[in-house]
Amino acid sequence: MPVISQFYGILIYMYMELGGHHKEPHIHVKYNEYEMSITLEGRILDGHLPKKQKKLVDAWIELHKDELKAAWHALNNDGEIIKIKGLE
Repeated sequence: MPVISQFYGILIYMYMELGGHHKEPHIHVKYNEYEMSITLEGRILDGHLPKKQKKLVDAWIELHKDELKAAWHALNNDGEIIKIKGLE
């Protein structure tokens, strides 16, 4: 599971999804016992997070949307993992 970012105890993963079941650019988020899959547009595909952490993830996605799209493309086309800076 390649971690592409982490901040405030939140881990962000991106998986190669060629032929995957979500079929759209998204990330996987883990925070303690919580897990969530969310599109780069902010739509929850599966799971949930506590409200505070969900807001942090939403803000992070908005700040890094172009980088996330580039990371999705690089991973799914070239197998390259691109790390993205977390919130500070």
